[in-house]
Amino acid sequence: MSTLRSVFKLGFLAAVLLLTGCATSNNPKDPLEGYNRAMYKFNDTVDKAILKPVAKGYDTVMPAPLSQGVSNFFSNLNDITVIINDLLQFKFKQAANDTGRFVLNTTVGVAGIFDVASLSGNHKNNEDFGQTLGAWGVEPGAYIVLPFFGPRTVRDSFGLVGDYYTDPVTYVEGPGARNAFRGVRLVDTRANLLRAEKVLNEAATDEYSYVRDAYLQHREYLVHDGNPPSNDDEFDLFEE
Repeated sequence: MSTLRSVFKLGFLAAVLLLTGCATSNNPKDPLEGYNRAMYKFNDTVDKAILKPVAKGYDTVMPAPLSQGVSNFFSNLNDITVIINDLLQFKFKQAANDTGRFVLNTTVGVAGIFDVASLSGNHKNNEDFGQTLGAWGVEPGAYIVLPFFGPRTVRDSFGLVGDYYTDPVTYVEGPGARNAFRGVRLVDTRANLLRAEKVLNEAATDEYSYVRDAYLQHREYLVHDGNPPSNDDEFDLFEE
């Protein structure tokens, strides 16, 4: 319990930096770089102390087919959020396809444990409320690293509210069961990033800048459905 309190105290102290002259960057996309670097380091410390060891243990003991089934299950639940945001962005054809995907995986795929829709050619789309706000013309705003949530923009930070209310896990009865679902999903997601982390460590001379630039470009890519406005001054991480 004392360890948990210490973690939240560290989070509070890191957040205080936001109020103490943290806007020290000349990068217009990252005016809060001083705060963001401190919060990135805090999140990384918490991850290495708590989440990463649990994820490595999970990855070690879970047979690959079983862990894939867990990932598929939560991906299937996420399709409900995707469908809602399809409709909010007036992507009616995509909404129909994603609804068909959800129904097929929920029934034939046994509650989404098996991704039979992808096998039939109906692949997963990625939509969330941050993307919906972008589609509505809301500018991304400054880049910000949130405690525990990690990289975001101001727009995507507000998008978390919509994501919360469209997440089926939010409506699981009982805090114990609800938090168990969230805990398993968090560990499974982190375990799936273990191999990508090796690539990051090998590719990045400045890990913070690499993650920031990759996040901003990826979000721009998603908001514009794979066709972001060209900017010749920026290196495109997604360019083939």
